[in-house]
Amino acid sequence: MNWKSGLRVPVPTLVLAAAARLTVPVTAHAQTSGMERRDDRRDDRKGARDTRQTGREEARDAKQECKKGDEKSRAECRQTKRNTKQDARKDAREIKKD
Repeated sequence: MNWKSGLRVPVPTLVLAAAARLTVPVTAHAQTSGMERRDDRRDDRKGARDTRQTGREEARDAKQECKKGDEKSRAECRQTKRNTKQDARKDAREIKKD
């Protein structure tokens, strides 16, 4: 049996396996700060989304109240709803920006 030919295959295989094993922890560690930034942005968007949703509900209520009183026209009630929603969007932008 030729001893040299028997070692040619396992040695390069072991070297490649060791190199692959050393690179895995480095790449996993590098993503940690990026993941934290993404989570922070996600939380900010959630707060802004909640603000907009609350604004929609308030706008609906404002329009219903406006329609109950016969003092304003339909166009004025629509404008009240638009203004209420626009204020909520403005608040959401401020939350998102901070």
